[in-house]
Amino acid sequence: MHRPVSARRAPTPRSLLAGFAAAALGLLANNASAAKPNFQMPFACNQTWYGDTYPGHGLRYAVDLNHKLRPLSDGDLGSPVVASAGGKATTYNPHPGTGYGKLVVIDHGGGWTTWYAHLDSIAIANGANVNQGQKIGTLGKTTRPGNSISAHLHYEQRLNNDDQKIVWNGSTIVYDQYEVAYKSRNSCGTSPGGVTGTVRTAGSPLNVRSGPGTTYSIVGSRANGASVSIRCQKAGESVSGTYGTSNIWNNIAPAGSNQYIPDAYTYTGSDGRVAPDC
Repeated sequence: MHRPVSARRAPTPRSLLAGFAAAALGLLANNASAAKPNFQMPFACNQTWYGDTYPGHGLRYAVDLNHKLRPLSDGDLGSPVVASAGGKATTYNPHPGTGYGKLVVIDHGGGWTTWYAHLDSIAIANGANVNQGQKIGTLGKTTRPGNSISAHLHYEQRLNNDDQKIVWNGSTIVYDQYEVAYKSRNSCGTSPGGVTGTVRTAGSPLNVRSGPGTTYSIVGSRANGASVSIRCQKAGESVSGTYGTSNIWNNIAPAGSNQYIPDAYTYTGSDGRVAPDC
């Protein structure tokens, strides 16, 4: 993950993080794994970025990302970095004793986390709930004192703190190659009014309620497979559905209105919150 500014294509392992114990970050893994979120690239919709992977890269399945091709430089410094999926963020500014520098880790539930290292700046508060596609910081080259790297994003996907092969938009990235081009689909289908979700039932329409629970009046319905715009979310009655048990309810109405559907029947690409509190 460590890019000497003078490097062009030399495959020298950037292994400053090799052997780094995940426990040192103070993150507790969730022992119960869940379905993988619908991870997207950590950059805005339709942007093309180039990924480098190689065997000596600290964590085996991490990827280094630059917007511009070699020779490596600081040309990408300050580029916006966004969340691959919704979840709760932990920030380190910087993390002490490691080469990650300024770091954001997003917990997506079910043991899944994504890691965004070497940031130049962090745009969210520690403990904040973030949406898929939300800006979390800017690309940088922060690292441990005395180390020199060129600007890039070091990115990881982990399950219960074990690094996993990275998947974006349902496809696994290419490994052991430099300068592989990837085009972001992050939030390309999100409407301006909120985060896009999809109703998933066994086939029947899903009741829309006036509040976050089944005791509230029915004010409409949405067909199985219908796309909805989630303006905000609220804790309410726990409901068991297609995606397990959850007390999160999604408000799919414009501002000033209340139309709620249970998150347990809504596909959002995350097990956690993806929209602000109502």
